[in-house]
Amino acid sequence: MPSSTTAPLGHDAFLTELLAWHAVRTPDKPAVIHPDGDRMESAGRPAYASVGYAELAARVTACAAGLEAHGIRRGTRTALLVTPGVDLLTLVFALLHVGAVPVVVDPGMGLGRMLDCLHRVGVQAFIGVPSAHILRRLRPRAFAGVRSLIKLGRGSGTALAELIALGAGLPQRPPLKSGPDDLALIGYTTGSTGPAKPVELTVGMLRGMAYGVEEGHFTSDMTSTLVTLPLMGVFDLAAGRTAVVPKMNMGRVGAADPALLTDAIQRFSVNAMFASPALLGPLSAHLAETGARVPSLHLIVSGGAPVSPELMGALRAVLPNRSRVFSTYGSTEALPIALVESREALAGPADGLAAGLGVCVGRPAPGTSVRIIEVSDAPIPRWTPRLPLEAGEMGEIVVSGQAVSPRYFQSPRADAAHKIQDGGRRWHRTGDVGWIDGEGRIWFCGRKSHRVRAASGDLHTVRCESVFNTHPQVRRTALVGFGPHGEQRPVLCVELVPDTDHNQWPRIEGELRELGANNPMTKAVTDFLPHPAFPVDIRHNAKIRRELLAGWAEDRLTGSRRPTASDRALRAVPLLGWAYLAAWPLLPWNHVALTALWWVDAFLSVVVHAVQIPSALRAEQELATGRKPWATSALTMLFGATWWRTQLRRTKGASV
Repeated sequence: MPSSTTAPLGHDAFLTELLAWHAVRTPDKPAVIHPDGDRMESAGRPAYASVGYAELAARVTACAAGLEAHGIRRGTRTALLVTPGVDLLTLVFALLHVGAVPVVVDPGMGLGRMLDCLHRVGVQAFIGVPSAHILRRLRPRAFAGVRSLIKLGRGSGTALAELIALGAGLPQRPPLKSGPDDLALIGYTTGSTGPAKPVELTVGMLRGMAYGVEEGHFTSDMTSTLVTLPLMGVFDLAAGRTAVVPKMNMGRVGAADPALLTDAIQRFSVNAMFASPALLGPLSAHLAETGARVPSLHLIVSGGAPVSPELMGALRAVLPNRSRVFSTYGSTEALPIALVESREALAGPADGLAAGLGVCVGRPAPGTSVRIIEVSDAPIPRWTPRLPLEAGEMGEIVVSGQAVSPRYFQSPRADAAHKIQDGGRRWHRTGDVGWIDGEGRIWFCGRKSHRVRAASGDLHTVRCESVFNTHPQVRRTALVGFGPHGEQRPVLCVELVPDTDHNQWPRIEGELRELGANNPMTKAVTDFLPHPAFPVDIRHNAKIRRELLAGWAEDRLTGSRRPTASDRALRAVPLLGWAYLAAWPLLPWNHVALTALWWVDAFLSVVVHAVQIPSALRAEQELATGRKPWATSALTMLFGATWWRTQLRRTKGASV
């Protein structure tokens, strides 16, 4: 069925033109429904406000004029640190309207990495909430090239309403015409397998993404979408749907309240939603436990991590029979790459996971070509007919199409490592290992950088983990390795089902060992370690941070990352400080220098150490070692930064 994005203006239409078209065609239709601040209704539910298409388009045009008045024009790289919602959607469309380049950096990657990304891309304008501008003053290096500043928020400078009012009094221009190769947006990879890379999203790529999403998932009877990822809201508005923004923190999707999501779906008769598995799991459990019904919800699209068969089954059990549940495979550089509907996924090989086939991510998305090439860490400058492997052969997944980013922003080394030139087009090396079966379905077997290079050969994470994940008392597993390449020691970290008695671990370990020994792919795995809670990325709450687990496993098995002599020497300093405090009855209090030293020591040992506790708790949460908060607080009070900073440095393998 033709998508609504391509019906009025064809494939050459850009997102801003489509928004304007819908404003003329359906001016009174709600474009965005969003929480009305912190206002609550009488029933204790959050209050919502609505913006129609004509009003939203007028806001965007006026906002665009206001941006130009602030010096933000075609090509201006503009950092956006704005709370996801109607304001962010308005600003993104306004920036695209004038041809500026939004720089989208996820705060979930960590403050230091986020600021480094902004510095490396050389942002020229900055739009943010007041707290973001405080950060700008504290860390000016990241914003050294900024010429235009816009502060959002009530009573704190230029609010968005004031920016729109300014632009309303200026000449209103139509959206700037752009070619398919023009830069539209810069997004960053999560950096879960290395440094975050700036990805160029061109005008043509955004068109290709919109086309792939529409043709692969939506039908014309779907008129409203629950937005849990801001970029998907941009595509929804370009398609003419109503974007419903629920009451949630989109920076921490795993913490979203499923009751509030259910309320938004029911209240506004939402037809579709895009969400991470970390959000869909609690939502399906909530619907099952409460018996709540969502009869209008006919489409769920999940991304960010593979959707397990168990989650697909759980969603099918609480949704209407006609509903479709898609798992979408893609990345910042290429989205969507492939998709699979739950019925096909659940009807696949019954022993696929247990046999270690990997996870079926479906067939290539509309407009996308996918091939498999030999696994290699070396650059491949040119495509040749000999590169693609035959069906069934394991290798690296490569993709080409309009929805694929042609390059990284000013990053020739990243281009060399991930792009292959093929005449007038480019193939993107995903860094994922997989294979294509005889029916054209793609099977994902793990990240290339995560493979364990053991003496017996490479072990691929997803293939091996799926063998062990069949155990009924295992929630999930993570295969990691340490040591030199070609001689790495494989270790399976195991997260048990909640409330499992840890006294059962010896029995479970024995059963896991037997499972591994009976499969030729997992025979080399002989070390098993229970872990309380895997560290995961903040953006999707699903991608396991294996580099942290590898350090943790190495420490558990070899003790190689235990405190060094210099660490112990540093930790002796605060202990001496506490000893000096305890010696106060013996001090000559008439000695001014010794008395002053005692008070300085008290300030450092009590006040400074106490102030460091929140940072230590955050570091402990990131490392996910399972230590109780009270124990972390006590150790920080005792040793201060000499404890938690050295621990973080040893586990990450880098200085903090």
